[in-house]
Amino acid sequence: MQVSAVREALAAAARAVVLPAGLPKLTCSGFVPDAVTAPHFFVAEYEQEFDKVMARGLDELTFTSRVLVGRADDRSAQQILDAMLSGSGTASLKKAIEAARGGPGQYALGGLAHDLHVMRVQGYRWYEHAGATYVGAELMIKVIGEGS
Repeated sequence: MQVSAVREALAAAARAVVLPAGLPKLTCSGFVPDAVTAPHFFVAEYEQEFDKVMARGLDELTFTSRVLVGRADDRSAQQILDAMLSGSGTASLKKAIEAARGGPGQYALGGLAHDLHVMRVQGYRWYEHAGATYVGAELMIKVIGEGS
């Protein structure tokens, strides 16, 4: 798997999120941005386990991605974040990202990986990024694919 391409494909999948009317569109990047245009989803750190199957047959990557929401109003910012962290609905990041799994017998992320799974949400808290404070959380995403 080409990690940079997988990161960009995860961000592209997250762009399918539809936030309620009147809210800015979710911006997404496959890398940690210098500055954030909230609400913003980005793929941050990752861990990679090599050789889950012999002869470079399968690698497993766990991506830590973050979603940050501006905090003009603490309550409404958390409600927007909650909608994006929900397991279903038009604003659900899990639903949008897992739609990139492809159909039965298809590879995920447009052929970049065998499969992916949004495993959990963690770190729901205030984040400082480039000198500004946001309410946000992390989504842990497992991606498996060929090691060669």
